[in-house]
Parts: sequence; C-alpha cells; structure tokens
Amino acid sequence: MSLPPRIEGLERPTDGALIDPYGRVHTYLRVSVTDRCNYRCTYCMPAAGLRWMPREHLLSFEEIARIVAVFASMGVRKVRLTGGEPTVRSGLEDLVSQLSSIEGIEDLAMTTNGHLFARRAEAFALAGLDRINVSIDSVDPVQFRELTRGGELQRVLDAIEAARRARLRPVKLNCVVIRGTNDDQITAMVEAFADRPDVVVRFIEFMPFSAVQRRRQHLPAAQMRARLEARYTLSPLGQRAGGGPAIEWRLEETGQRVGFISPITEHFCHACDRLRLQADGHLRTCLSREAAPSLREILRGGASDAELAQHLRERLWAKVAGHEAHLDGGSRAFEGAMTSVGG
Repeated sequence: MSLPPRIEGLERPTDGALIDPYGRVHTYLRVSVTDRCNYRCTYCMPAAGLRWMPREHLLSFEEIARIVAVFASMGVRKVRLTGGEPTVRSGLEDLVSQLSSIEGIEDLAMTTNGHLFARRAEAFALAGLDRINVSIDSVDPVQFRELTRGGELQRVLDAIEAARRARLRPVKLNCVVIRGTNDDQITAMVEAFADRPDVVVRFIEFMPFSAVQRRRQHLPAAQMRARLEARYTLSPLGQRAGGGPAIEWRLEETGQRVGFISPITEHFCHACDRLRLQADGHLRTCLSREAAPSLREILRGGASDAELAQHLRERLWAKVAGHEAHLDGGSRAFEGAMTSVGG
C-alpha cells in the first residue's frame, strides 16, 4: 500500500470535523493515563526498564477530561484508555466516570494487561466503561512469564472472565506475534477461547521501537493467517465498522472471529482516523512522531477551550501521510518505547 496523497487546494478548517491535509477525518482518540507498567514485556521496554515520567508531568484527570471534551466537540466519538498499564493509576474509575459523561463520546474502552483488572471489572462497568482489550501474548504460563518478565497468566485469564461477567463485551485479546518467540501460540490462542463467542482473538505484527532491542523476527500477518489456514477454513469478514484497523476473518469450523492488525506489511495509514494523547500531554498525530509543546503546558498556561481547539487543528494539519517503518521492510524503528507512547 502507498501513503495517501495530500489533497490539493484543501484548506485547514476552522470549525467542523477534524480533517488533516490528506482528507482523513479523525474520530478516535487514544489516551495514555500513565507510562508506568507492572509488566516488563520484552518487546515493549528494555530489560533495564525505563525512567518513568515525573508524576507532576502527568495530566490530571480533570485536564484529560477537558481535552477529551474539546476533542468531542470536534467530532471525536471513540476514546480508548491506555498506558503503560492504565490500572496502575489510582482512582481510574473516576476518570472513566468523567469521560463517559462527556457529550458526543459514544464508545469508551480500555486496553489492559489484566493483572489488576478482575476485582475492578464491575466498578469500571458501572462507571461507564464499554469494552476492554486484553494484552495476552501466550496461553502457555511459562512462556507468558518469560515474555512479560514475571507476569501471571492466570490473573489475565481471570480478568477476561470478569470482563465477560461485567458485560464489557466483546472482549478483544491482543497478541503481538514474534517469529521464533511466540509464533507457536497462533493456533493455541484460538483453541483456548474457541468456546467463548464473545471473545475475539487478534494477532498483531511486531512493531520495532528505538528504545527496545530489536533482535526479534517480524512475522507478516499473511504468514499468521497461513498458520491458521493449515487447520481451519477462513472466511473474510473485512474491516468491521468501528473495529479499528483489524481485518477480521471467521473460522468456519468454530464460528470464531479472529483479527489481524498489520501496521508493517499491510499498513493502514491511508485510513488512519486516530490520535494519541500521551500521559504527559504530548499529542502524537502519528504513532511514529511526538509533537511539542505538550498540551499540558498549553492548558496550564491559561488557554481557553476555543484556543485549545484551534491549537489541536493546527497540530492535526501538520500530520504526516504515515509512518515509514513499512517502506524498507520494517527495518526503521518508531521513536521511543510503546509503554511511553501509549499503545
């Protein structure tokens, strides 16, 4: 796939929908509430760990809610809370309650590793959370512990069941596949959840980040599908409305839906409708780039909502056509580490 062309003659709008120079309308905002995480996944952060953001640099819940409300006034309808691991930030149910009450927000979701989620699932649902995605890269306890550097698989499985009981459905499982590390889990992951139609397994291509050692082998989504096709009949479902970048297929033998997210070999930059707000207020209009100054400084400098809205439009107008990791076979790395970028 090629990157989208800039639309000649298109002028930056001063009101209405959030449109970039390539004609893409943005309705989806990912909000990182912390860069901290209780796991140390091998593909997400270096073995030595990271220097966490100072707490005073993090956006407060009130600042996050204000930014989201301004985005909602410009057409953002879907918000996803991410980290790091979002549940390590105390009082997160309060933020969920604030965001779920914002006019215009139609879908409020969270991506979590599940370690702390099970006992809070009902509270999150009552606060207004609609759905969760759970990061789970193996259903083998030993391999899971190695990948996460100490994670407990059973706690994640308990979180999945707690989310189902709390009606946070469908529960989507995110499995980052790395050749030679956990690619043996593609079929195993499907089989483990074959009896739960409200659980959707999604396989994600490994994305290289500059802060993490990259001595790992990328496995293209086409090869992941081929692994499943050796055992199942796959029927294409395509890209579901509101389902993000995942291309879904049905396994005819079980009726399961499975998804593939391929930011490297089958990139979806041409249809990108998302923005990322980092925990310290930096806005990424593209996963590969961070914008400065931080929205935190703009808010704390006394900007009005109208001024913030125009600043956001200016930021979006500077959005690039897409990331470059796919242009030379994926050897270029994204800046930073996923845990600080915000998933």
